[in-house]
Amino acid sequence: MQEPKRHQLTDWLPTTNKEVKIRGWEELDVILFSGDAYVDHPSFGPAVIGRILESYGLRVAIVPQPSVNDNLQDFEKLGKPRLFFGVTGGCMDPMVSNYTASKKRRDKDAYTPNGDKGFRPDYATSVYSKILKEKFPDIPVLIGGIEASLRRVTHYDYWSDKLLPGILETSKADMLVYGMGEQPLREIVELLQKGVPFSSLKNIKQTAVYVNEKKEKLPVVNDWEDVTINSHEACLKDKKTFASNFKVIEQESNKLKARRVLQRVGENTLVINPPFPTMTEKEIDGSFDLPFTRLPHPKYNKRGPIPAFEMIKFSINIHRGCFGGCSFCTISAHQGKFIASRSQESVLREIDKVANMPDFKGYLSDIGGPSANMYQMKGKVQSICDKCVAPSCISPVICSNLDTSHKPLTELYQAVDKHPKIKKSFIGSGIRHDMLVPEFNKNADPKELDAYTEEVMTKHVSGRLKVAPEHTSDPVLKLMRKPSFKYFHMFKERFDKINIKKKLNLQLIPYFISSHPASEVEDMANLAAETKDMGFQLEQVQGFTPTPMTVATVIYYSGYHPYTLKPTKTPKTKKEREDQHKFFFWYKKENKDWIKNTLNKVGRQDLLQKLLPENNSWKKNKNAKEVKNTFDDAVPVPFNKRKKKASRAPKRRR
Repeated sequence: MQEPKRHQLTDWLPTTNKEVKIRGWEELDVILFSGDAYVDHPSFGPAVIGRILESYGLRVAIVPQPSVNDNLQDFEKLGKPRLFFGVTGGCMDPMVSNYTASKKRRDKDAYTPNGDKGFRPDYATSVYSKILKEKFPDIPVLIGGIEASLRRVTHYDYWSDKLLPGILETSKADMLVYGMGEQPLREIVELLQKGVPFSSLKNIKQTAVYVNEKKEKLPVVNDWEDVTINSHEACLKDKKTFASNFKVIEQESNKLKARRVLQRVGENTLVINPPFPTMTEKEIDGSFDLPFTRLPHPKYNKRGPIPAFEMIKFSINIHRGCFGGCSFCTISAHQGKFIASRSQESVLREIDKVANMPDFKGYLSDIGGPSANMYQMKGKVQSICDKCVAPSCISPVICSNLDTSHKPLTELYQAVDKHPKIKKSFIGSGIRHDMLVPEFNKNADPKELDAYTEEVMTKHVSGRLKVAPEHTSDPVLKLMRKPSFKYFHMFKERFDKINIKKKLNLQLIPYFISSHPASEVEDMANLAAETKDMGFQLEQVQGFTPTPMTVATVIYYSGYHPYTLKPTKTPKTKKEREDQHKFFFWYKKENKDWIKNTLNKVGRQDLLQKLLPENNSWKKNKNAKEVKNTFDDAVPVPFNKRKKKASRAPKRRR
């Protein structure tokens, strides 16, 4: 086992001219700009990109959170890079970082020291990129990260309530890398190092570029097929036309042999090249094995802790991707639906690093990923996956070709717990409870599912197990691509059985969403009544926030389901959204008269009697806590940022 390392300033990527000179560099090859503070950790995308470029022998610097409110000196202080500028808005879309579900400005920014707000502009990728193009018109700008990824085509922007063109138009950047950047970056750098001009890089997988067909021809790639979607201008004219684009975009994003997607935007053609194949175990291990300090840059030492770093400081990410395909979630649009898992050896090497950190007390806050229990899961017969266009592998049923064995994960947990410095490892990421129900996961071995559930409950939970049924209404759940609520009942039975058998005294905490497309007032009343019957007083709840590149957002804006093009109702006004949310808090005095009036109006006295009976008798779950209304929830954080200290429950990202 390695000893704790004493770090020097040169262990981080340089952020100032002084730090560049300490390294003895006269010139930089790439300069990165990020909307986040610089944390040199594998869970922070800008750090990963910097370390990858460094591993190719490039001289890389990073300018975190450059000021856009002064003379813009942060954009000029490091001069011109030899190859290109890289720009990202950060680990979250800046609009989600800056605003709540009801469009109020947030009080905190989790990716800034001390949680201070005001260090990240709205639409940060476009803001940074435009400044760089104005100051250095001859230097290419490459954009990436979640903001660029999810805004790569015509998309609805909830915060401005407008349909916006792909981000290459608004940012004026030269190229966009979508998804996980390791593979396209490798090819980009190899070609640039051979002397190929940046302007010629038009056919690299997992990138998007603009081509003006009046001035240049569309590049030909022999084994690629093309698909043309409706132009940006056509989308502006007709919402149904916009909705019809999404099916093509989602399917091509998740195919192993995808088509090149073309879209006209004014005089230009947006070219979205097909994605790379899913990263191999060796590739993803290589990314996590880079020489991260796992710490914020020392420049922040006096400014206070960075909340997002504190959440994941002692956590381990074991895979990328999610095959759930939930209608409200952006993970598959950014990371893909196929799982890229690290080897057990790579995970254990990282745990050894964490265990030797000076302030580590023996508790890992999370061993997880986008969904905690998808590690090492993939298709049994690859050729079937090669032809598949389904956006989800587990909705409406679990694919018979999907290997859902939880055995490798159970073995990984056990290997982690054998480490002499690990007292306890927690699972902070969300667990797909439906995959642990044999009645739903029919191809799995029930004994294996029970063994995993028991392992988690007895050794990896701190008092509360959080799962996400999301809703109780079957029509809403179907649209969400989530299973029927009856499977949550079945999971709860198994949970209660283990809880009693092992005398664990654990509490089950379900997550729910209000105001999702297809959800009506009666659906929310049913949700409140059914969960009350189960003894829940809900606390982990949030209002649906439309984010680019999801089925639910397309429905919210257009009123049409992109796969059927049938009209679909959605709560849209502020009053509708707030009214739906009130049902979560039926037990609060200030909501009771409103609930009575609402249910009497729609003739649902049966639900009224369940929610607010005259005798007011109700037996709630042990240890349930009263909490504030979370419609304006705390800053949501991505999967690999949402862990907290071991003794506390993680906040949920969306």
